Amino acid sequence: MKNNNASIKKILILVTILAVPGFLYYLLQEKGKNRYKPLHIFGQKQVAATFHSVRGNKIPDTIYHQVANFKLVNQANDTVSFETYKGKLLIVNLFNTRGDAYGITFANKAMRAFDATFGKNKSINFISLSIDPQGDTPKRIAKYAMESSAVAGKWDMLTGDSTQVFDLINKGLGVDAHQSGAGANMKFVYSNLFVLLDTSHRIRGYYEATTQEALSKLDDEIKVLMAEELRNIHDGR
Repeated sequence: MKNNNASIKKILILVTILAVPGFLYYLLQEKGKNRYKPLHIFGQKQVAATFHSVRGNKIPDTIYHQVANFKLVNQANDTVSFETYKGKLLIVNLFNTRGDAYGITFANKAMRAFDATFGKNKSINFISLSIDPQGDTPKRIAKYAMESSAVAGKWDMLTGDSTQVFDLINKGLGVDAHQSGAGANMKFVYSNLFVLLDTSHRIRGYYEATTQEALSKLDDEIKVLMAEELRNIHDGR
């Protein structure tokens, strides 16, 4: 009788050991999904009349602010638009080649660091928009990009039509930027931010370019957004 009880205990222990990994996997796959918190989506939004399905549940669609398309020129004199970045996450910031302010230098250094970290990741691209489109000709930004180690196609420095540039910055990205004065007294006033865009051209985060804490947060949230995009593909969204 004792031998039988001992055998039963051994079997129960063995079953428990074998069951635990499967149970933990279930918790991670099912319960973990419920705790997943996607990044905030910035800008105006409205509820649509259409629905999408997530694991069999009908969810009302939400129409979020999306950055409008554009056509600008990069340091290689190539025309660039959102079609160039189809399926890519984008990190965007502002600059001007004549700016010797601490903020621009720090932002460029930070962008180089992100470029080094995610340089081989084909799902991420970097954009620096000139806030001096009249002065920053393609020839000028080509020289500036070389000095900044910005390789076209991965880290594009863009310039172009002034109206289009400032519409993209102010209306599209929701970042304040304008010119003050004229000639030798020309000054550029702008918010020195990094902006994180998802593959649908929605704004997912703003980060101070000169604050290490904000840059660390951006580094973390790039990875969160990558996971979110993969999850949406898996869910068929």
